[in-house]
Amino acid sequence: MRILLCTGKGGVGKTTLAAATGAALAARGRKTLVVSTDPAHSLGDAFARPLGAEPSEVDALLSAVQVDSRSLVDSSWQRLRGELRAVLAGAGLDALDAEELTVLPGVDELLALTEVRRLAEDGPWETVVVDCGPTAETLRLLALPEAVSGYLTRVFGPRGGVTDSVRRLGAHLDGLRALLTDPSVTTVRLVLTPERVVVAEARRTLSSLALRGIAVDGLIANRLMPAPGIWRGAAASWLRTRRTQQDAVLAELAAAGIAPVARVEHRAVEPVGLPALLEIAAELYRGEDPLAGNGVPVTPLLRVRPATGGYTLRVAVPLARDAEVDLARVDDDLAITVDGFRRLIALPEPLRPCRITGAESDADGLVVHLAGNRGRG
Repeated sequence: MRILLCTGKGGVGKTTLAAATGAALAARGRKTLVVSTDPAHSLGDAFARPLGAEPSEVDALLSAVQVDSRSLVDSSWQRLRGELRAVLAGAGLDALDAEELTVLPGVDELLALTEVRRLAEDGPWETVVVDCGPTAETLRLLALPEAVSGYLTRVFGPRGGVTDSVRRLGAHLDGLRALLTDPSVTTVRLVLTPERVVVAEARRTLSSLALRGIAVDGLIANRLMPAPGIWRGAAASWLRTRRTQQDAVLAELAAAGIAPVARVEHRAVEPVGLPALLEIAAELYRGEDPLAGNGVPVTPLLRVRPATGGYTLRVAVPLARDAEVDLARVDDDLAITVDGFRRLIALPEPLRPCRITGAESDADGLVVHLAGNRGRG
């Protein structure tokens, strides 16, 4: 089973490219499901056919579905929330506090991710391509399993002392987290348009996904102006200037080590329906396996090496020159914040007694220096 998550800033064309990727995989003989978790639900428009909350056939080996997060909340969350409320009240919290603590932000996104897992594991598909929401919603979606698991641990302590329903939820969250962070199963394909604002967000997204331990296997630059050789008429100068600007943005990405980037040119007619989507896929993948990505390496998030007087901890997080980075110790965790995205990373056992003495960045990410004594930094 392979799960490919397609995301990007709103309006960059990720739904079209997710649909085109699914169509290309099916054309190569892989039974494929394309899933939309985007609240905008434009996947049916890309395939030019209505889609519902259950998979429907688009072509011989291709099916598609639009996940209805609100229905999932209504059908699945209310029962568990009632059980959690009862457990909290039994632990001495009054009814108001128990009610507040069981209103978990992002529950609809969490249930959408759960539905993706269910479809992947229960269905006959070899590949599941997910048309995620815009980048901010996707980052929240992918962070939820760890965040909610930590919430349960803080509220209930060790899971051995809680109800079966909470224990099952904890195990389920652990399973989701394992699914997302296994690069042999799940990878992200990041879609962008070659504009500086969009690329800046894409770079922050790469940092955030790396902090979560989620592998990015490729970047796609969508809607490039056509090659200069075909331009004629009064608009040629404008088009040439626009393409020059786009090429400069992509060159900056390459200079920053964020390469290679696959490219798709803008079309005069909106690509709708299977023939148009397969035409997009032919340009995008050029006969190669769509699951191969485009050569973005997958490296371990953390690497530890002994050093004089302690250790160095390398954190594989791509950083822009102007990235804002903050490090802190929170008990046995290292709190890393990059451009507002924060994650608590459990330190390996030998590093827990150490204190932070310094840090710097290089082409491979952060290098944190820790002194090997019992102090806390």
